[in-house]
Amino acid sequence: MQKRSPSSAKAPARVLVVYKKSAYRIYVRERRHRRVASLLRVGDAAVAGMARAHRDHEHTVAEARRVLRRLGASAVFRPRSGRGSTSAFDLIVTLGGDGTLLWASHAIAAGCPVVAINSAPFDSVGYFCAATRDQLGDTLSDAIAGRLRETRLTRMQVEIDSAVVSSRVLNDALFSHVSPAATTRYAIGVRDQRETQRSSGVWIATAAGSSAAIRSAGGRLQPIGSPRLQFKVREPYAFAPVPPALRHGFIEAGERLELQSHIRDGRLYLDGPHSVRVVDIGSTIRFSRSAETLSLLGFKRR
Repeated sequence: MQKRSPSSAKAPARVLVVYKKSAYRIYVRERRHRRVASLLRVGDAAVAGMARAHRDHEHTVAEARRVLRRLGASAVFRPRSGRGSTSAFDLIVTLGGDGTLLWASHAIAAGCPVVAINSAPFDSVGYFCAATRDQLGDTLSDAIAGRLRETRLTRMQVEIDSAVVSSRVLNDALFSHVSPAATTRYAIGVRDQRETQRSSGVWIATAAGSSAAIRSAGGRLQPIGSPRLQFKVREPYAFAPVPPALRHGFIEAGERLELQSHIRDGRLYLDGPHSVRVVDIGSTIRFSRSAETLSLLGFKRR
């Protein structure tokens, strides 16, 4: 927690709660999606658990409001799609799952502590989450009092043609063709090596993201506090005269990975499908360790 001066020691903690909207709320209550509603009525497997996850999440949000009132915190609740600064707060709380933390991370500056709560544990992995609704009272009390252990997570900086597009990528980035069925062509370079490749794309991940997509693609799980980045080529073209050498590797602190797009319809996805950048032919993307770490509270090493 940020330290206050003695004169403001009794001031209430300033807490920003970033919460997701459940799929049920979005598709049934807000968008009134007829197909989803009809599948829910017949109990179709495609929407199994949607109503339960909604109830669990709504109960967690309501419980967070009660707990923060009881603790005397000055709390602001903001949907994760909402915009606004986070600099005026002593603590950020995310209610949802890992996706909500990833979303919020892009707005959180280095040094501001954040604690993630898994609001629907039967339907969400919650790898980064410190607690569920059952432990909410103790967890928020400990977070406000500064009693939760802090883990500093490395984030990634990404540039396109020397312009920084993000310095707060917490999990991973994917460069690929806009169509998953198309070949991704590019030049890849790290340290003194460089080669031209064809593949399904390239994953680049932090240590925090090493347990996610890059691991499924054949990458290696890293210690959560590692400062290294990792890259893994997806499905490299198998019939090249010389097999590609730069298929998997690590980017140390002070180093960077470069990708030059050789396709017109390249895309760069940052921490999932919602933050997308268009990458034109000839553009160069650079990946490096960011100076902005994320201060995550209550992380349980798994």
